[in-house]
Amino acid sequence: MENKVGGAMNILVAIDLSESSQIVVEQAKKLAESLSAKIWLLHVANLDPDLSFLPVGSSEVTYHDAGEIRNAAAKKFHNEHRLLQQFSQELRSSGFDCTALLIEGTTTDTILKEVDKLAVEMVILGSRGKRAIDRFLLGSTGEDMLNKSPVPILIVPTHNRP
Repeated sequence: MENKVGGAMNILVAIDLSESSQIVVEQAKKLAESLSAKIWLLHVANLDPDLSFLPVGSSEVTYHDAGEIRNAAAKKFHNEHRLLQQFSQELRSSGFDCTALLIEGTTTDTILKEVDKLAVEMVILGSRGKRAIDRFLLGSTGEDMLNKSPVPILIVPTHNRP
């Protein structure tokens, strides 16, 4: 399938780098193969407002200098980049045209910007589960995307998978 400008179809696969990301990538492989599509593999990195990735020694309030905060953020982003590249390399090794993108921002807004920028025809996301709390978690990104996306969204269930 070709996109409106005559090239290969573009599929954006947004992953959170959790264990469920492998399930999402496997579904993306099946779809990309059947459509001869290019895969844009996206992870949106968020600098946590609570800075929960900082080392904390006790339950007492601790203070961190700017250098420590920068180092912790750099370590977090480096690890995310490494994991994203592993997924991307797996796809390329399997014969897929894949480009990995690690972009800092808010998840839904960043995905929507990339959909427009890359002329994406479909977005693939994972869902976290089927319980009420899991549906709430889907709402944070999945439901926003379903309501705002100008292109079709494929939500891959990642719960209770063999």
